Amino acid sequence: MGSYGMLAKRALLTETPVMVQIQELIRGVKDCVSLAQGVVYWQPPKPALEKVQELVWEPFVSRYGADEGLPELREALIKKLLHENKLHKSSVMVTAGANQAFVNIVLTLCDAEDSVVMFAPYYFNSYMSFQMTGVTDILVGPGDSNTLHPDADWLEKTLLHTKPTPKLVTIVNPGNPSGTYVPEPLLQRISDICRNAGCWLVVDNTYEYFMYDGRKHVCIEGNHIINLFSFSKAYGMMGWRVGYIAYPSEVEGLAAQLLKVQDNIPICASIISQRLALHSLEVGPDWVTTQVKDLVKNREQLLEALSPLGKEAVKGGEGAIYLWAKLPENYHDDFEVVRWLARKHGVALIPGCSSGCPGYVRVSFGGLVEDQCRIASERLKRGLEQLVNEGMVP
Repeated sequence: MGSYGMLAKRALLTETPVMVQIQELIRGVKDCVSLAQGVVYWQPPKPALEKVQELVWEPFVSRYGADEGLPELREALIKKLLHENKLHKSSVMVTAGANQAFVNIVLTLCDAEDSVVMFAPYYFNSYMSFQMTGVTDILVGPGDSNTLHPDADWLEKTLLHTKPTPKLVTIVNPGNPSGTYVPEPLLQRISDICRNAGCWLVVDNTYEYFMYDGRKHVCIEGNHIINLFSFSKAYGMMGWRVGYIAYPSEVEGLAAQLLKVQDNIPICASIISQRLALHSLEVGPDWVTTQVKDLVKNREQLLEALSPLGKEAVKGGEGAIYLWAKLPENYHDDFEVVRWLARKHGVALIPGCSSGCPGYVRVSFGGLVEDQCRIASERLKRGLEQLVNEGMVP
């Protein structure tokens, strides 16, 4: 029997992770600088690292913990949600990163025959999470051509006329890959539309601290809303894998069903990672916002690098760590442009086709210190000037 005949359709029909493809591309190019992966250049707070360094020999670190997370971390997170996010009626489950949190939610809320709603450009890992759990009826809504905000009018019509009603609507705020921020009035309208239609709204707040130019992040709460959060970017904990779900306490049975999924995927997030998360919280959000302020310099360098595409071609940068850029009209195969930029000019981006928008690219300004970002920016600008003026010459 052929090997594919032995494999699950849901796996075969799930798109290949774009980051895996980009990592392979980077490995094949000598001295390639990455503006691709959504990472930050800093490590967790030094005081927090020093505390967990002392915990390695403690027996409890090597044992299982409570499925829903260490009690002291959950308690600290509930306080954080109350004071920082104004979420008063939310319970917490700690997960191995926000991606695992999203999978938990999909497995808990969605059946394979359900339909779900995303907005383009969408976060590719969320799209894949639906695919690999068997949810194939993925309705992709448009974003505003200027702001990239989700089209609430389209959502209202879609939820009204799609039968059965889609089970779940999801957005990332501020956006990945768009780098745009959905302001509170629009977020509230989307929430009201979902509530009136009887469907869930899942908001990924991974980049809650990554706000620029005086903007302030806001969360909203309701018995139909799930909020996701992450330590990965804010506290430089990408490899430690800690995220969390803030879910409505008043929804009967939700916690018990989430625990079924949690117990069968990680059992619990890594204990030492949870302790690092707790000690990072003790250092506090001011530490994070201090790191984030410096990213504005990277953003400015990359806006200059993208200038050959024209001012109207570049969006985002209001929040998160991303700029979203439209390639010239005749370059619909954005992955080919990404390969060419890596091989010819030594700089890697993410193709927009992975987020439902062929002909675009995502540029991350979080992963490089300022001097490295300058090198990447110079390469990118040279590459885009050549792309615009001469095409993809070998």
